[in-house]
Amino acid sequence: MVSRESTSAKELPGAQLNTQKMPGHWLLARLGKRVLRPGGLAMTQSLLADLDISGEDNIVELAPGLGLTAKMILKNNPKSYIGVERDKAAAAWTKGQIPEAANIKVRVGTAEKTGLRASSASVVLGEAMLSMNSPEHKLQIMKEAHRVLKRGGRYAIHELMIIPDDAPKAVKKDIEDTLSAAIHVGARPLTESEWCEALTTAGFKIRKVAYAPMNLLRPTRLVADEGLFNAVRFVKNVLSDRDARQRVLMMRRTFHKYRSHLNAIAITALK
Repeated sequence: MVSRESTSAKELPGAQLNTQKMPGHWLLARLGKRVLRPGGLAMTQSLLADLDISGEDNIVELAPGLGLTAKMILKNNPKSYIGVERDKAAAAWTKGQIPEAANIKVRVGTAEKTGLRASSASVVLGEAMLSMNSPEHKLQIMKEAHRVLKRGGRYAIHELMIIPDDAPKAVKKDIEDTLSAAIHVGARPLTESEWCEALTTAGFKIRKVAYAPMNLLRPTRLVADEGLFNAVRFVKNVLSDRDARQRVLMMRRTFHKYRSHLNAIAITALK
């Protein structure tokens, strides 16, 4: 396999947008953050371990983003890998991060209508993307994952979760509104039972549920996810950009405000 050339920071998704309008995850990426999953790198690693990917697997990753999980998947030498990304710039970025080979592809498409053959994959996964969709859209994406998977195939998600399970509707609505305003993307996290119910409705059988604190912008998580050098570089980039600093601090305040009501959840399920 031949590695593609690295893509420049100017080609990061959302790079052409004004700092005040840029979706929060792309702003963090522009500032140097590469792990953008709510449960951090450790939860992604655990999720991939649960999937037990081998050379016999045909993998579909929905919304691969910056390609970090794709690189981790490819270390297991699957039979094939297809990333489906709706953002053209993100698709181009991911292509630049992973090896070039006939069995490794990244295509522009939507998670609810991938264009892939039915029963063509043994593993489908998506991280930090369902939480940004409406309940109806979540179900469409899950049903598409079910369609693409062969019988016995594994589906894995890594998303935001509201706690406790019986959180009042008013609290959930407040979290949705405040999060959406902070990250400039519609945020619709669910409780554990709601995530599991949606997967069951889409035709899946729940195999495993795991949790992690939602500490995306806490210093300890930054170091754990990015490494000390990259974490320090990220902080320096934030401090040197006034507009970006205001946005990041707003996100951090929002996460802190709802720290008792937000967690990360990872679920593996079977078709």
